Amino acid sequence: MSALVSMTGIGKQFPGVRALHDARFELLAGEVHALMGENGAGKSTLMKVLSGVYQRDEGTVSVDGVAVVFDGPRAAQDAGIGIIHQELSLMNDLTVAQNIFIGREPRLRFGRLDDVALNRNASAIFESMNIGMDPTAVVGSLTIARQQIVEVAKALSYNSRVLVMDEPTAALNDAEIAELFRVIERLKNEGVGIIYISHKMDELKRIADRVTVMRDGETVGTVDAAGTSVSDIISMMVGRELQEERVEIPDLASAPVALEVNGLSRGRAIQDVSFSVKRGEILGFAGLMGAGRTEVARAIFGADPLESGRIAVDGKTVDIKSPRDAVALGIGYLSEDRKHFGIDTEMTVRANVAMATMSAFSGAMGVMNEAAMSERAKHFIERLDIRTPGDTQPVRLLSGGNQQKVVIAKWLMRDCNVLIFDEPTRGIDVGAKSEIYKLLTELAAQGRAIIVISSELPEVLRLSHRIAVMCEGRLTGVLPGGMATQEDIMALATQRDSDGTAFHGQETA
Repeated sequence: MSALVSMTGIGKQFPGVRALHDARFELLAGEVHALMGENGAGKSTLMKVLSGVYQRDEGTVSVDGVAVVFDGPRAAQDAGIGIIHQELSLMNDLTVAQNIFIGREPRLRFGRLDDVALNRNASAIFESMNIGMDPTAVVGSLTIARQQIVEVAKALSYNSRVLVMDEPTAALNDAEIAELFRVIERLKNEGVGIIYISHKMDELKRIADRVTVMRDGETVGTVDAAGTSVSDIISMMVGRELQEERVEIPDLASAPVALEVNGLSRGRAIQDVSFSVKRGEILGFAGLMGAGRTEVARAIFGADPLESGRIAVDGKTVDIKSPRDAVALGIGYLSEDRKHFGIDTEMTVRANVAMATMSAFSGAMGVMNEAAMSERAKHFIERLDIRTPGDTQPVRLLSGGNQQKVVIAKWLMRDCNVLIFDEPTRGIDVGAKSEIYKLLTELAAQGRAIIVISSELPEVLRLSHRIAVMCEGRLTGVLPGGMATQEDIMALATQRDSDGTAFHGQETA
């Protein structure tokens, strides 16, 4: 195998921030090379240098042994470098073929679109990938996994020999991941080099040939994936060993119930769900995709209407018709999609932290007390160790873990006593995960009631005092934390009645 890409001595500065220093990376033809590191380690910046989005301040980039300077993304595309971002950039109302060749559509006389050639060209790409895909299908009708494959085809339409894949499996289930991995294997066999950015450690052994780890804008080292343990890679990423400890179960016998729900129902999505969570308790929610966990959270928060059921906060039955009602009752909800429902990435850290409490800083004639807002925001920035140059930094410039902390700060400033975390560590690195775990444990110790919804079973087991398991809209059981196993959870997550539906289980002592 020959080197497709070689990056040496790469440096990049932004105002007040040294993003890269002496970074290096090499990609061989026909390999999957994982690029790993904590959020903010410099991975994305390095790839933006490679793909022409950023101009490097120092160092050399070579393609096929020839030094290159890309003055923009199009120049990188012309050199055979394609990048597939974590947030898909497809247009849902257009067809598969239209998305692949948008702006480059084949034309007939007088500028008319040549649909036949368009669909034929798209089909040829899918045939080369050995993938069956209808080029006339509307992208919005496809699963996320199929949309990812369309993004791959779009990159290959530029004759890409280098593919950068940023968190490609973040929103995929196991079957969809397997399909994507089959596509990656075929591309490898064709000699395409793939740079694979992911925080999922279990994927390394399955897909990567080599792993390069970055920390604080520098390259820590490159290792063989098969011969290196996950714990060693984590140590390279964070510069220390992370302790994987089970949660200590507090004595909550006399703790008051903060939130109680009885008989919550909404179609087949939520069917007769009942549970409670005490002050000082972390209640984990586990289950397979589509089990109804997020639907329960959204119903409690007033984002989706209920058909029936009772919700009580601090022992009093309440009527929650909207998120505004929930917030007024001291309930905060951190959505699994923080960038759409948790933060405004174009606003400052200060504005985002104060978002749920903005009226408290509004003076006469609606003039905002910026000084008071800044003082309060800085308190939570320090308390949660949000790594930002200042409270006026746009949130979009923060790492994923720090963005998540901003959302948490927003609800802490609102002084919510019930906090619902939906996939709190999705898309963030192991070091930031450890910090989030510590923070959630501290919030519970302060007397807040915490609900954690997670698709990662080790995360549920590590955090939860009790674990509620759902299957197809029903609560199938509640397990004690500290004693439950992944096998216990999966047994309840796949449980069925004799008629094929999930059944309502009882708490296991």
